[in-house]
Amino acid sequence: MNIDFANLKIAYQEHKEEFDEAISNVVSSAGYIMGPNVLDLESKLQEYIGSKYAISCSSGTDALLLAMMALNIQPGDEIITTPFTFIATAETIAFLGAKPVFVDIDEASFNIDVTKIEEKITNKTKAIVPVSLYGQVADMDEINGIASKYKLPVIEDAAQSFGAKYKKKKSCNLTTIGCTSFFPAKPLGCFGDGGAVFTNNKVLADKMASLRLHGQTKRYHHQYIGMGGRLDALQAAVLNVKMKYYDNDVLRRQNVAEMYTDLLKGSDIKTPEISDYKTSVWAQYSIRVKNRDEVQTKLKENGIPTAVHYPVPLHLQECFKYLGYKKGDFPIAETISTEIMSLPMNPYLTKKEVTYVCNQLKN
Repeated sequence: MNIDFANLKIAYQEHKEEFDEAISNVVSSAGYIMGPNVLDLESKLQEYIGSKYAISCSSGTDALLLAMMALNIQPGDEIITTPFTFIATAETIAFLGAKPVFVDIDEASFNIDVTKIEEKITNKTKAIVPVSLYGQVADMDEINGIASKYKLPVIEDAAQSFGAKYKKKKSCNLTTIGCTSFFPAKPLGCFGDGGAVFTNNKVLADKMASLRLHGQTKRYHHQYIGMGGRLDALQAAVLNVKMKYYDNDVLRRQNVAEMYTDLLKGSDIKTPEISDYKTSVWAQYSIRVKNRDEVQTKLKENGIPTAVHYPVPLHLQECFKYLGYKKGDFPIAETISTEIMSLPMNPYLTKKEVTYVCNQLKN
């Protein structure tokens, strides 16, 4: 049996006629930049999340940049975040000349350990950036409480958790600014790069909308140093189709996750833990195994692809050597990075396929 990790081909085929029509309409109109498709998508996004404002942009990375630029992050500022995430979380901090300050993670959720944040706050701290990893939101009430105490904004890196729930509210609408990604393999993915920022603050919304258009307030009048960060109309058209089916896709992902968890029960494999006051959109189904290389090799030989998100914590990456961290500084992140392994996860996996994966894992 050969199993597809993300099944992007089926994702296209399932709604092929609608995608083809939406793309054809954009091409026929030659309206490739901004326009009605983008405005329609932004309206759908803010309604779905429940935020007052949604501003689409060119990628999840640019969403983080827009958020930090809107908050006027400057060289020398410190931003608290997690070392166990995709590099974009900390890369964007460093790109603006600010300093990523890492906090170890919670062993159960893989998200930032909220009990260790406050001790890292200094007079240079200007924001907290928790990551809602693998589809599950971080502990936002505790994070927002600490942020409020020190008058700090919070940027949720929700690149993997669009639509996940935290105490009945949705990811991207839990903090000062929420940022997400529409990279093709994400739960809500377009056919290229894309992202969005969310806020309930009109001043920040207007500034981010301006920043993505080179800081423009009206044509050729620039209030800020900005960037070319627009989402193109083709990607917006694709997402407008996908939004219609997103809740059902999340439900199917949940069903796949439940099958994995049930079939792996009683084995030595550590399956994901989701808090009872949260839901996950299952960007990944990540397990922990002690002999990862051996397990991955065996699965590959049996037609089962796997991935490691992430094999090297950010504090040990060469590009962050200048921060002065060393091995042992964040032991939980370091341990999990040697054991974590993601199994195939998409809405189209069948019970037969999931059973096959689990049988190979247990044998």
